[in-house]
Amino acid sequence: MAARLQDDMFTPDVIADPYTYYGHLRDADPVHWNEAYELWVVTRHDDLVWLTRHHELFSSAVFKNDPRPPYPAIDESDLGLYEYVRNYQGDQFIQHDRPDHLEMRRVVHGYFTPKSMEAWRPFVQKAVKQLLDAAAEKGSMDVMRDLATPLPVLVIAEMMGVPEKDRPYIRQLAEKLLYIGRGEYDRMKPLTEGMRGMIEYVSPLVDERIVRPGDDFSSVLAGGEKNGVFSRHEVLVNTSLLLLAGHETTINLLCNGTLAFIDHPDQWELLKEDPAGRARWATEECLRYDSPVKSIQRIASEDVEMRGKVLRKEDRIRWFISSANRDPNAFAAPDTFDISRQPNPHVAFGSGVHHCLGATLARVEGQEVFKALAERFPDLRLETRDLDYQPSITFRSLKSLPVAWN
Repeated sequence: MAARLQDDMFTPDVIADPYTYYGHLRDADPVHWNEAYELWVVTRHDDLVWLTRHHELFSSAVFKNDPRPPYPAIDESDLGLYEYVRNYQGDQFIQHDRPDHLEMRRVVHGYFTPKSMEAWRPFVQKAVKQLLDAAAEKGSMDVMRDLATPLPVLVIAEMMGVPEKDRPYIRQLAEKLLYIGRGEYDRMKPLTEGMRGMIEYVSPLVDERIVRPGDDFSSVLAGGEKNGVFSRHEVLVNTSLLLLAGHETTINLLCNGTLAFIDHPDQWELLKEDPAGRARWATEECLRYDSPVKSIQRIASEDVEMRGKVLRKEDRIRWFISSANRDPNAFAAPDTFDISRQPNPHVAFGSGVHHCLGATLARVEGQEVFKALAERFPDLRLETRDLDYQPSITFRSLKSLPVAWN
């Protein structure tokens, strides 16, 4: 069992298959002290839900409140860059606790209501059709490059008023921001490059929305400054956050879900029988089976006892969605991909007061993509089994997904 409880969460086998590793932790030590990174690793579904619903015990203000250096270790010469990262991340509204978090979330929540996100469905349908039309002409595509990335980037950029010509640049910056969840020794350099580049890009955008607000989401955030809820730096950082979060997790949903269908032809056949009718529950199962986000971090606000362990004040905690969504105590046959699964209480979007703001939008995009793929490319197949994942502790991200059809 000691070998199973090794604490390096960035080994190639753990990145490729987090379910076996975190499944071992869930069975053997569900509240596990990771010696290597000095943090608690929480892997059970009921524990994750309990944690998220007791936000007063577990602070989201990790970057403001955690006095320790980052994990894994970074080059000592990059500690100054890490201070920049702490200031940048610390001003995100998701990195605040109540009452500040509630006030900040109120600014943005009205834009992301289920009804308002549902109104984007025709736009999503049109964009999916255009992307698949282009793929059909070629007879093959890389799902990551040709569908999963351009679609959510297009949607969130349209929402935020980013000109079409700038959208590839936004994606380049976003790829640097994803180093926040990686383990490379020198990861602070690309990470801070992405952060500074994003601030530099959104600054004139926000300046314009302060003076001439429109109906886009950037104007909503700028309005938060006018109302005294956000500082200017908080507006800039949260504009950057929504540009990233508004597309990155959806990219993973679309790629991981497509791969799940290819790997489970019986479920692909089931979806093809009624794409429109089954797309909703199919998307929920894709979210559960191979979740876009692997883990979220918190810091203990006070001493808390969990399963006979004492989590001390200021201890780091990281809960693993990948494990919770495969917990046999919460799901029958949890390792089975079953698009008829109901109910499906997955926690792909978290839970509690920090439940993902863009959950409805991600669902709309997933439903429309999986429905369209089933209708247009019924014999979809992989072109290679040589698939790699980004070495991230936070995101479950394929590097590419090449597919073809007859």
